[in-house]
Amino acid sequence: MTASSSKLVVATTIAAFLLLLLVMNSPVDAHEKFHKGVGVTYDARSLIINGKRELLFSGSIHYPRSTADMWPKLLEDAKRGGINVIQTYVFWNIHEPEEGKQHMERFVKMIVEKLRDAKLFASQGGPIILAQIENEYNTVQLAYRDLGNKYVQWAGNMAVGLNIGVPWIMCKQRDAPGPVINSCNGRQCGDTFSGPNAPNKPSLWTENWTAQFRVFGDPPSQRSAEDTAFSVARWFSKNGSLVNYYMYHGGTNLGRTAASFVTTRYYDEAPIDEFGLERGPKYGHLKDVHKALNLCKKALLWGSTSAPRLNPDVEARIYEQPGTDVCAAFLTNNHTRLAHTVKFKGQEYYLPPRSISILPDCKTVVLNTATILAQHNSRNFIRSAVTNKLDWKMIVEAIPTNLKVVSSTPMELYFLTKDKTDYAWYTTTINLDPRDLSMRKDILPVLRVASLGHGMLAFVNGQFVGSAHGSQIDKSFVLQKSVELKPGINYISLLGTLIGLPDSGAYMEHRFAGPRGVSILGLNTGTLDLSQNGYGQQVGLVGQHDELFTDDGSKKGKWIDIPKVGKGPPLTWYKAKFDAPEGNDPVAVSMYGMIKGMIWINGESIGRYWMSYISPLGDSTQAEYLIPRSYLKPKDNLIVVLEEEPAHPSNITILTVNRDTICSYVSELSPPSVRQWERKGDKFKPVGAEAKVGAHLMCPMGKKIAVVDFSSYGDPYGACGGFSQGRCSSPVSKQVVEQSCLGKEVCNVPLERGLFEKNGDPCPNVKKTLAIQVTCR
Repeated sequence: MTASSSKLVVATTIAAFLLLLLVMNSPVDAHEKFHKGVGVTYDARSLIINGKRELLFSGSIHYPRSTADMWPKLLEDAKRGGINVIQTYVFWNIHEPEEGKQHMERFVKMIVEKLRDAKLFASQGGPIILAQIENEYNTVQLAYRDLGNKYVQWAGNMAVGLNIGVPWIMCKQRDAPGPVINSCNGRQCGDTFSGPNAPNKPSLWTENWTAQFRVFGDPPSQRSAEDTAFSVARWFSKNGSLVNYYMYHGGTNLGRTAASFVTTRYYDEAPIDEFGLERGPKYGHLKDVHKALNLCKKALLWGSTSAPRLNPDVEARIYEQPGTDVCAAFLTNNHTRLAHTVKFKGQEYYLPPRSISILPDCKTVVLNTATILAQHNSRNFIRSAVTNKLDWKMIVEAIPTNLKVVSSTPMELYFLTKDKTDYAWYTTTINLDPRDLSMRKDILPVLRVASLGHGMLAFVNGQFVGSAHGSQIDKSFVLQKSVELKPGINYISLLGTLIGLPDSGAYMEHRFAGPRGVSILGLNTGTLDLSQNGYGQQVGLVGQHDELFTDDGSKKGKWIDIPKVGKGPPLTWYKAKFDAPEGNDPVAVSMYGMIKGMIWINGESIGRYWMSYISPLGDSTQAEYLIPRSYLKPKDNLIVVLEEEPAHPSNITILTVNRDTICSYVSELSPPSVRQWERKGDKFKPVGAEAKVGAHLMCPMGKKIAVVDFSSYGDPYGACGGFSQGRCSSPVSKQVVEQSCLGKEVCNVPLERGLFEKNGDPCPNVKKTLAIQVTCR
C-alpha cells in the first residue's frame, strides 16, 4: 500500500481493515431504541449506552463468509445464545479489489460516510456502538521502527477526527492515542491483559478465540466449552465489561477468498458451526454463562470489589454495594488438576479443577464453568436420497507448450495473476543433441524447479510428470521429477498455482511466489540451467476463460464420458447435474476420491478443495464442502469440478448435514441449571417452586425425538455419539427416558433417585450421573 510520506500507510492486513460492533439485541430494554444524539460514551467500568452502563456479549459473524439467506437465522440463533452485539469486519479486499483505487484514509472516510448517510451510528439512532481502526498492528509495528509508531498515532487521530459519535478502539495496541480504547485479543485475556492505557477507559476483549482457523495439513482445532467459559467468567470477574467471540460463526471462505493455505471451512469449532448449526455443548454452555453474568449485572457494574484468597489455589472475587443486598461472587479454583472444597461466607462450595463458580447473590451457585448442563450434540453427514448417482462428463484442459516468449526468466506469480486466478503457465523449450542423453534406459534426466510457492504441476512434451507444493509455514519448495526427453526440441510447461494471498505481516509487498530456478540434471553434458532460458506466460486456464463452470459456458465445450476404469487425466474439468436434496437441512459435497482443485455450483465457486493434503491424524484436512442452499434450484443443478491431478469423480457425494444426535450428561454434583433462576428487580429467586438438577433435551428445527439411542443412570462415561455404560446402570434408565421424551420436541428428565431406583440402588455410595443420547427426526 502507498501513501504520502507524512502519512505512511503500513497496514497489516488486506483482508480486513475497519471493524464494527453492532448491537442487534439491544442490551437495554427490548422496546427502547437508541436516543438520537446521545451516542455511546464510556467510563472506567464499561461502555455507556443511552446513559447506562452495560455488559456486552458479542459474536463475530462475517457477512462474506455466509450467504445472505443465512444471515437472519444466524442472527436469531446468536440472540438466543445470549449475544447482544455482533462484530464484523468491513472487508477492504472485497469492497475495493483493485490496487491503485485503495489509500487507507480515503477508504475509511468512504465507509464512514456510507454508514453516516444510512444513519447507522448509535449517535444517529442506529445500531453501531463501536468502531475499530487497524487490527493487531503491534505485531508488525517494530518492523517499521519510528514510522510504525507515527502511523499508530496518525491512524487513531484520523479516526477520531471523523466524529462518528461512538468510541474507536485499537486491539492489542498499548499505545492507542487519545480517547481510542486499547483492547485485548487472545484466549485468556482475564490473565494476560495489562489493562487500559488510561484510567478512564474500560476493559474490552475484542477477540476471544473460540478455536483457531485451520490451514491445509492441520489437525482439527479444538477449544473446549469449559475452557472458553472459564475465560469469560474470569474476564468479567476482573472488571471486564465486553467480550467478543472470534468467531461465533466462522462460516466459509467461498470462492478464492481464503488466505494462503487456509482451508475453505473457517473456524468450524465456533458455537455456530460452518453450516449454521449450533455446536453443542459450546453454544449452550456459553449461553448459560451469559445468563449467569446477567444475573450479576447490577453488582458487576455498580459494586465495589474485593479479592480475598481462600487458599493457595482458590480466590474469591466479590462485587457488592455496602448497605444493600446487591452482591455477586466468583469462586475460582486455579489448580489445573485438583478439586477443592472451600468455605465462603459460612457455606462450603465444591470447585472442580480450573473452574469458576458464579454466585449472583454471594450464596447460590448458578453455574460452574467446568460443569456443563447444556445440551451436547453430534454432527451427521447424510447421503442425499435424491442425488445418489451423478452422471459425470469431462473436458481435459489444453496444455500449452510453446507460448510466445515475453521474458528471460519466469515472472513473479502474484504480480502475474493479479488476484484474478490461482493459475499461470510458464513455457520454455530446449534443443538436445542425441549425445546429451544417456544411452542407458535406466538413467533418466531430472527436471528440477525451485519455487517460492505455492504449488506447481509440470509437463514435458505435453505429458504430466508430477506436482509439488509448499506449506503454510514454508511456502517454498523444490519439484524434482525424472523425465523422458528426446533429441531435438523438448517443451517444458509449468503451471504455477496459488493457494490464497498473504493475510498479514510486515512488508507484504516483498512476498513472492512462483518458479525461481529451473534446471535439467543428469545430462551427459552436465546440469543445464534453464532459469534464464526465455519464457512464455499465460494467466489462467482455457476453461476459466470459457467459463466452463457456468451453464452457458459449459455448452461451449465438447464434454466426453469419464473413463470407466482408472483415473482421468490431470487438469480435467468434470460436470454433472443433480436435484436439490430433500428437506431443509444444510447441504454439502464430499470430495473423497479427488486430489486438489475448485468446485462450482450453478456458476458460483464454493471454494478450493485439497483432499491429498493429509493431516497428522491420517485424513484429509477438509473432506466436506458447504453448498449454500441459496445456490440451488429445485432441479438440474450444475456442479463443475476443476481437478488438477489424475483422479476420478465417481466417489463425489451430495450430502445433507444435521445435528440431530443430541445428548445430555448431568451429575448429582451439578448445580441446578442457571435457566432455573431469575432476577426481578433486586429479588433473586428460582423460576419455579424449587430449582432441580436434570437433563434437558430440545430437538433442532422443529424435529421430534424419535429414538432413545442410549440412557444410563449410574456411572456412564464417554461423549455424545460415543457413550458407554460404566460399572453400574439402572435397568429402567431407557424406559424412564422413553416415557418422558419420545415424540416430543422438548423434554426434561429430573435426576431423581425415585425415578431410577425402583429396583434398588444400582451402585451404592456412588454419586449418580445420567447420560442420554437421542435421535431427532
